Amino acid sequence: MASSTVTSSQPERPPRPNLAFRQLRGRRSPAEFAALVRRAAREIGERVSCDARYIGRVEAGEIRCPNYAYERVFLHMFPGRTLTDLGFAPRSSVRGRAARPALDTSGESPGACEPYDPPDPHDMHDMHDPYDPYDPHEPYENHHLNHEESDVLRRAFMTGGGATMAAVTVTLSPLGLTTDAAAATRRPGRPGTAEATALEEAVRRIRLLDDRHGADGLYRRAAAPLRAAYELLDAGATRQTTADRLHSGAGELAISVGWLAHDSGRFDDARSHYAEALATARMTGDPALEAHAFCNTAFLARDAGRPREAVRAAQAAQRAARPLGSARLMSLLSLREAGGWAGLADRTGCEQALVRAQALFVRGHSDADPEWMSFYGEAELEGLEAQCWSMLGDWRRASRHAYRATELQDPHFTRNIALYTAELADDLAREGRPDEAAAAGLRVLSLLDQVQSSRIQSMLAGTARVLLPHRRASGVSDFLDRHASVPRTGRA
Repeated sequence: MASSTVTSSQPERPPRPNLAFRQLRGRRSPAEFAALVRRAAREIGERVSCDARYIGRVEAGEIRCPNYAYERVFLHMFPGRTLTDLGFAPRSSVRGRAARPALDTSGESPGACEPYDPPDPHDMHDMHDPYDPYDPHEPYENHHLNHEESDVLRRAFMTGGGATMAAVTVTLSPLGLTTDAAAATRRPGRPGTAEATALEEAVRRIRLLDDRHGADGLYRRAAAPLRAAYELLDAGATRQTTADRLHSGAGELAISVGWLAHDSGRFDDARSHYAEALATARMTGDPALEAHAFCNTAFLARDAGRPREAVRAAQAAQRAARPLGSARLMSLLSLREAGGWAGLADRTGCEQALVRAQALFVRGHSDADPEWMSFYGEAELEGLEAQCWSMLGDWRRASRHAYRATELQDPHFTRNIALYTAELADDLAREGRPDEAAAAGLRVLSLLDQVQSSRIQSMLAGTARVLLPHRRASGVSDFLDRHASVPRTGRA
């Protein structure tokens, strides 16, 4: 029992909303703001498992003071402000003990060398206080799970493994997805909150790797965590809320792995993974997961030359998503439908879906927007519209939208910059502007040491074929020669 002299938060006192922090979020959705927090953490070498749920708990006042990792990130994001300015309570008032010395941004103070406050095993108040930011039952704030190299995250993805697991370890263990050597230490018993958290974190990491580097080389390695995820489902969770999180996480991971297969040209594998996610969604009655699975199925069907299936899958996604209340999600799904109509050469159907997508997009973000949609902004809207006009053969309009996409894209999404620029190069080449097309193509080639995507390489190959008759145009010969020297990505 905690001493009566401890003055930290009282269980019966309702949390006070953090209005200052909510104001800092502005018009961004919690998921978007969480993505900014994770990006800021990477900038200073921190690792935090921030998501929309964490942001919601901060704004609701449930997290009265962040742990030291989050403190460093927030102060980096908002220089010149203190935690009090951000709406948090003084650390001493939360933990009933003196706060540490202020963090020295130079990294030379003692506090900066030990960013996590170790729990006091004798402080039972800390173990039960629902407002304590170090609650060991809360994986999003607990300092061990904020450290993404934690044993819990590693153990959650142990499947005996050989060469495949070795490859996963080499490529993904820096992010804590799995380690082969620790398989023997896997905890007995049924999966719980920690495993569900690890599964959700794995999805975020795979998406991050894809955003930066593209799918080639990641697909086979990501398949091992997916197998482990379904092993967790087979083991069964004791609590329904945990079981729901595990099913949702496994479904989202199946979609992420399916996308890696899709983007690296393995269409049959992608179709299988998307179907697996859809089955999981249907079994558990998860409309958000169902909408996501149908969304990716529509995109795959378009790319695989099945445009009518793309239309029907996009429409099914919209039916599943409508009750969720996210205008941005409905906008993206309308774009998926537009892509199907474009593949059918139905200009009227495509234009109607594009108008609907744009009208839904301008409604802005909401708390209902899924976390996986963090990539969907103005750049993606322009890029997908460019693809529609390209399929309809309207190269001038396609190149205009592709150019806007390249200008609007956040530099963080390296793969998308390469993708939109490749789209621009191809549209310009087909529009009859070979010199501009070659310049755009050269920009893409300069990114291929960072991005491995069969989709992008295929687009560049098509552009090179169109430009062959224009070798004498300015820059075209240089592009063709450099393109010919680039090694093709294998399907490892």
